[in-house]
Amino acid sequence: MKIKADTDVCIGAGMCVLTAPEVFDQSEDDGTVVLLDPDPPASREAAVRRAVQLCPSGALSGS
Repeated sequence: MKIKADTDVCIGAGMCVLTAPEVFDQSEDDGTVVLLDPDPPASREAAVRRAVQLCPSGALSGS
């Protein structure tokens, strides 16, 4: 699964970090998403898909 994060759309809610901290972090500058692993392993797919669903701004996408 490949993940994309649009920092221009991100509002810094942090739901992604709470849901999949191995894959997402937040910038110390503005709180926007930082993608730690753009191609996470299959073992993290469920958590990453949940993070994409929970993102209130729609900044995350996965394929």
